[in-house]
Parts: sequence; C-alpha cells; structure tokens
Amino acid sequence: MAIESILLPVGFDDSDRVDRLVAEAVTLASATGAKISVLHVFSESELENTIDRLDIEPGSEAATPDEVADRFAPLRDVTSQLDDAGVEYDVLGEVGDAAERIVATAEEIGADRILIGGRKRSPTGKAVFGSTAQSVMLDASCPVTFVRTGDR
Repeated sequence: MAIESILLPVGFDDSDRVDRLVAEAVTLASATGAKISVLHVFSESELENTIDRLDIEPGSEAATPDEVADRFAPLRDVTSQLDDAGVEYDVLGEVGDAAERIVATAEEIGADRILIGGRKRSPTGKAVFGSTAQSVMLDASCPVTFVRTGDR
C-alpha cells in the first residue's frame, strides 16, 4: 500500500518527543513522497485561551482551529523542522476529545498512516488515566506507528 498522507498529531505532552516524532515523519515522507498533516486537538477552553493569548478577534476568520493551530507556539518547532527537511505539510486544528478527533481527522484526510507519541505506562496508569495513543491504535482504520520517548 502506498503512503500518500501521514497524520502527525502533536500535543502538549509531546514536547519531550517532538524531535523524534518529526524525524520519523520526515523519514517516512521522504521515502514515499507523502504529505504530512500536523494536527493539534484543542479543548474548548484551550482554544479560547490561545485565541486570547494570540490577540485574535474571537469569531473572526483567524479564530478557526486551523488558523489558531498554525500560529500555535508548540507547533512552530514542528513546522520549522519540516521546513528544514523540505517535506510537504499542512497544519490542522480540531476541538474536542483528542483520540476521537485524531481518528476522525485521519478518516477525513484519507491518512495512510498515523504517527503518534506516547510513553510507557503501567496497566493501572492506563486504566486510571486512559491513553490517547491506545485509543487511536484501537480505533484508527489505518496503520498507527507509536513513537515512544526514550524513558526505558
């Protein structure tokens, strides 16, 4: 199966693994010519706070999740690295439950692969706190590559 579209969800928890996530995405995109879609899923309050911090007029065209994500500081490091690598990408923003929006966005854009970051958790930790990565791996209709931090 050819890989033409890669979904790269990036959240606040990914700051310690963003370099590794981007490197994996760039390697895959470079080998296949795929486009990378960088996604950040906002909660309602996070989107409102970010719009306020960025001094965007609420309700304006610039206040859409896609536009806010494109200006969102945690994604600028990602897009800078993708620019340096010379790969094709776009930036997407969504609002809602992270796992649900990642799976839905993958479907909407026809992603052939999802690269998702995570860390090792105990079974109790997964049961108590849940796991976005685990939910995505179980629910996505395309292959999911789990990129774990180096904490062994």
